Amino acid sequence: MEPINTGQLLSPWLPGVFSLVAFIFAVCVMVAVMLFLTRVLGEQKRNPDKQRPYESGIIPTGSARIRYPVPFFLVAIFFLIFDVEGAFIFSWAVACQSLGWKGWFQMAFFIFVLLLGLVYIWRKGGLEWHGKTRIR
Repeated sequence: MEPINTGQLLSPWLPGVFSLVAFIFAVCVMVAVMLFLTRVLGEQKRNPDKQRPYESGIIPTGSARIRYPVPFFLVAIFFLIFDVEGAFIFSWAVACQSLGWKGWFQMAFFIFVLLLGLVYIWRKGGLEWHGKTRIR
């Protein structure tokens, strides 16, 4: 049995790895040069107006701590849940033919469980934006 030449195993990867390392090095050098030049050549005048936060041309007034209502976060969580559900269903639709009936029943079960969760949230009032109203 003849020994394995490691130079032959690594040689196909070497040009790709070298170019990747050279690119990363060039980017780091360029970023360092730009940061250094802006620090050295830029103006260093400090005043209260430059230290103030600036957002879309509006000077902030008051506290930045705004209390969002809980339903705002519920809608965000529902969006994420159903967005992920859509990603699973689309990926299933791409492989539907190769999965056959077993895959179809698994996806049907997945959608059924999600619908049960939606009905549960609906019955508990999780989809109501404002509190429950009293009927007199």
